[in-house]
Amino acid sequence: MPPVTFIHLSDTHFGPTREYSRQGHRSLPYARHVVEMINRLPVRPDFVIHTGDVATHPTEEAYRLAAEVFSALDAPIYYATGNHDTSADIHRYMPMGPKEDCQPDTGTLSYTFTVRGHRFLVLDARGPDEIDPRGLLSPQQLDVLRAEATPDGPPLTLFTHYPAVRLNSPWMDANMLIYNGEEMHRALLPARGRLRGVFFGHIHNSTQIIRDGIFYCAVASTFAGFTTWPSEEMIRADHDAMPAFNFVQLLPDQTIVQQRPFARLAGEATRKAGEGDYSRNLED
Repeated sequence: MPPVTFIHLSDTHFGPTREYSRQGHRSLPYARHVVEMINRLPVRPDFVIHTGDVATHPTEEAYRLAAEVFSALDAPIYYATGNHDTSADIHRYMPMGPKEDCQPDTGTLSYTFTVRGHRFLVLDARGPDEIDPRGLLSPQQLDVLRAEATPDGPPLTLFTHYPAVRLNSPWMDANMLIYNGEEMHRALLPARGRLRGVFFGHIHNSTQIIRDGIFYCAVASTFAGFTTWPSEEMIRADHDAMPAFNFVQLLPDQTIVQQRPFARLAGEATRKAGEGDYSRNLED
């Protein structure tokens, strides 16, 4: 089967104005820079997947800015719904490549698409506001997953915003996981022989997990990072983390993830602040 390559990026956090900043950095210049970097790659990706938090607040202005920036990509782009997004707004404002909706006419942003025989599934784990920033897969989404995650079939890759399994970081595990992530993991087990990876965002940190033969992979934010150390009881900004995206290759016999970090943009100074500022910032 021919290889497939894609770009995984996440957590761009567009604001309603071009000057909007978060954690001491303006998100818009970084998103533009990422698009320019992707377009200059020596290998043209088959598609780009953005695993959520396109915007910080789901406003028309923020999504129109995001749509303007991502329209410059030389490859199709797809989105998952983040905890800061709404599925309805992504449907409304963010053009995507060809796809087939899993729950048409429900407002859920869950769909499949196929590239050179590879099957891709995007799950919508955005739950009610009361559980934010945790996620939740509805019974209908779990049914979609079980229907896809069969032992036989083409290579399968999943995308969602939230981590499903523990990160061994106390604050993250208490606040950022999918509530029924263990059920999601069990639903994936029959397909692990053909599952190429489960890719997510949300934690603003490049992290890889292998559990029961299933590969889970998070990408860093395009502009601002969080730490996920095993000792941390409170969320912390990671001022040493570089913004990044991932270049992913699905080869016939292996999955390769190449992290592409890049330097801070000139004039973007990091704001030092207390822990509480970042906890509030996450929930804003």
